[in-house]
Amino acid sequence: MAKRVFLVVLDSLGIGDAPDAASFSDEGSNTLAAVCSHSNDAFPNLTSLGLFDIDGLNDSRITNWKKAQQTMPSPKGSYGRIRELSNGKDSTIGHWEMAGVYSSTPLPTYPDGFPSSIIDALKEITGRDIICNKPYSGTQVINDYGDEHIKTGALIVYTSADSVLQIAAHEDVVPLETLYDYCSKARDLMCGEHAVGRIIARPFTGTSGNYTRTANRHDYSLSAPAATMPDILKAQGLDVISIGKIKDLFASRGLTEMVTTSGNTEGIARLEEYIDKDFNGLCYVNLVDFDMKYGHRNDIPGYATALHEFDDALGRIIPLLRPDDLFIVTADHGCDPSTISTDHSRECVPLLMYGAGHDVPNNMGYKAGFGVVAASVYDALLAPTIPHTFEPNCGANVPNPDNIMSYVDMTNLKVTATDDDIRKLIDNAAEVGAASVCVQPCYVRLASEYSRGRVAICTVIGFPNGYATTASKKFETIDAINNGASEIDMVINVAFVKSRRFAEVADEIGILAQACHERGAILKVIIETCCLTDTEKKALCQIVSVQNADFIKTSTGFGTAGATVEDVALMRRYCGSNVRIKAAGGIRSKEAANAMLEAGAIRIGASSLG
Repeated sequence: MAKRVFLVVLDSLGIGDAPDAASFSDEGSNTLAAVCSHSNDAFPNLTSLGLFDIDGLNDSRITNWKKAQQTMPSPKGSYGRIRELSNGKDSTIGHWEMAGVYSSTPLPTYPDGFPSSIIDALKEITGRDIICNKPYSGTQVINDYGDEHIKTGALIVYTSADSVLQIAAHEDVVPLETLYDYCSKARDLMCGEHAVGRIIARPFTGTSGNYTRTANRHDYSLSAPAATMPDILKAQGLDVISIGKIKDLFASRGLTEMVTTSGNTEGIARLEEYIDKDFNGLCYVNLVDFDMKYGHRNDIPGYATALHEFDDALGRIIPLLRPDDLFIVTADHGCDPSTISTDHSRECVPLLMYGAGHDVPNNMGYKAGFGVVAASVYDALLAPTIPHTFEPNCGANVPNPDNIMSYVDMTNLKVTATDDDIRKLIDNAAEVGAASVCVQPCYVRLASEYSRGRVAICTVIGFPNGYATTASKKFETIDAINNGASEIDMVINVAFVKSRRFAEVADEIGILAQACHERGAILKVIIETCCLTDTEKKALCQIVSVQNADFIKTSTGFGTAGATVEDVALMRRYCGSNVRIKAAGGIRSKEAANAMLEAGAIRIGASSLG
């Protein structure tokens, strides 16, 4: 369960191949491919989140870019492709859908301008004449109509390919508060069949030939027709912080804190500020420049530069994420800057998730509906992992110095072990008061059901060689716990130790420790001492301690040698007090077991003790 979720929308970063693109006249659109066509410069941090491992990135511009990369970091979280189901391709409908509200009817657009009934009503409620009334570039319209506006006081009303009515006015001709009042009244007017997504106040300043839009833009958005993700999270008492135009897209509804920005650079800066702040809930960010400045203006170099700016920011942000943070990157539609059109494009978009619950590589494949974003946020913030109740209780074993078997995990990991062998092992362990039985993962459910709480069930993960991926080990771990194992013995990746990839070894231990502890189980980390130098053993003792594992274990019993008294003593010396020692491998007598206990072990792994 996460405490904080950061949801960042790269406004318009489509990845092509929407199945219904033809219905929107957008066949072949691919915003990411257009960016990749600009240069072969790397996006290391987006790549590490899985952007370029998403299924279906078959556009030659992307595949050629990938071929040109010297290295491609492996993904470290969940990644996939999502398609929009709502009937529209604008920001409002896209954000509503990712917040759980689907729209079967597109918001109205006005490619030929607004009907006379709307224009006449605007004249009446503002007391001013109306000029332009066409789809227009926002920067060009003030240059073409600014002089007439200043001369007559008439309002410049225009639209775009989006569902929007925009009113531009010079701040010296129409005071800001007056312009805002006009737009508020226009919002009330534009309802029913004319319920556009946004009414936008577009103030400008300057003189003839040098008119400039100001930062005093204000949006009056259409309210979503049903409760959205921000509404639901706020109702649950969580923080809902908006950065950028999120507040406009949701009509300021469901938000507890709103931060306006002037564009991507400021939006990224505000996001980085909130990475350092304590809150409990959602920080919802829209980076609008991708769409507004570059997609709509068919500016491929500008789009690429902006995406590199965000990638660089990820390099600063990701290391600062906390263990209970979830970081999500997605988009709301496409806006391919390489096509003739300057309109949004109907494309699938990426979904990248890293952090709490998404800490190992996971190809999610193809997901239908942007609503998977809301579901992921709900799961992270509102669906805690419920610890299992084990019989006997996990950690209930209290060794009896008068009974050497109370220190022992009685083990049968033979490839030829049968159902009857496992039942016999459990009966014997229960009779002698063993700490647990350690069985193959395939026998955990049988062992748990047969034991009926007489003895704890332990199993092995990544066994015996340890070189399975972290994602595989995590899946094995959770599956084993679900089947009834309260103790997990995991083999580290010795190959990574030999390659000095200690950070990845540490991450893996931490991920599995968290998976165990969330579910009420304990983790024992097998380091296979026979393969290691003393320096490597000491480093692993420190790593296991920091990553909060419960035990460090000497050996699998399948290596070239088992436990030694010297290794146990070294481990006891260099491990933290929070870590217990398990000696395993080649311990076949009570005398050998006692020697390990005297050296600092608290648990023994053995198939038999003579």
